[in-house]
Amino acid sequence: MTDHVILGKGQIGSTVASILAERGERVRVLSRSGGPSRPGIEHVKVDARDAAALTAATKGADVIYNCANPAGYHQWADEWPPMFAAILAAAKAHGAGLVNTGNLYVYGPVTEPMTERSPLASPGHKGRIRIKMWNDAMALHESGDLRFTEARGSDYFGPGALADAMLGERVVRPVVQGKHTVTVLGDRDAPHSFTYIPDVARALIRLGGDDRAWGRPWHVPTAPAASQREMIQAMARLLGRGPVRVAAMPWWFLIHVVGTVAPAMKGMAETRHQWDGPYVMESADFTDTFGDKATDTDTALAETLEWWRRRLAA
Repeated sequence: MTDHVILGKGQIGSTVASILAERGERVRVLSRSGGPSRPGIEHVKVDARDAAALTAATKGADVIYNCANPAGYHQWADEWPPMFAAILAAAKAHGAGLVNTGNLYVYGPVTEPMTERSPLASPGHKGRIRIKMWNDAMALHESGDLRFTEARGSDYFGPGALADAMLGERVVRPVVQGKHTVTVLGDRDAPHSFTYIPDVARALIRLGGDDRAWGRPWHVPTAPAASQREMIQAMARLLGRGPVRVAAMPWWFLIHVVGTVAPAMKGMAETRHQWDGPYVMESADFTDTFGDKATDTDTALAETLEWWRRRLAA
């Protein structure tokens, strides 16, 4: 039986754990807060920035899935360097494969669809942090000290996606509640890739169990791009409602007004290019290699809406 260790118990880490547990695999979930264990999933409290503690907590791991993330953009510079260094040290110490949950920040502003061969050209601070993480891990992989791969998705949505998702609480909740207007950021009609959380989890597991995965990035299978307006109207249709008015929140209001009470929002300025124009990724490499396809948009949205209905009813 493979020993799977998952770092982080957010929506992606929790979904990975549930899928693996249902398959009868041994699963440990490591997080700062820990939590009660349940059949098939052991929860362990550990600070991932503490290299010695993390190495001890991951002993015996065959595969480590990094699904952790600092709580806010404003904490990235302080928290990612020690945390990722500790993760690399733990994987190296145990000879475990490391599957990292990545994103598209590494590419920076783009004018054409992103593939795994797009240059890592982000000029932004957060993008440069992610690029350094990739380069540090790949240096160990190329020296034979580590088996490493990274799954990159676009903006995540789905069950469990709340305030930290662009297609999360600010957008899905008002649609479910029957609000007549939903407010978004950026261009309401620009094509945008949205990656479904269960597809991310399944991709991480696939990569951790297939030797063809190591030593390169992979784009998570993602449905064809759709605008924010199209996604909102699709949700309204699935709920049996008519069209919803879609309004745009000015960037200055988010950064200078909302940002005064929510510091993480100030960090959105660096990634506004993702919402002010087309932002499209391709994931054909993953499907061609492993056979996995993205969940179709209507199915993904219907499952997301059902999760929200249950949440609001509770």
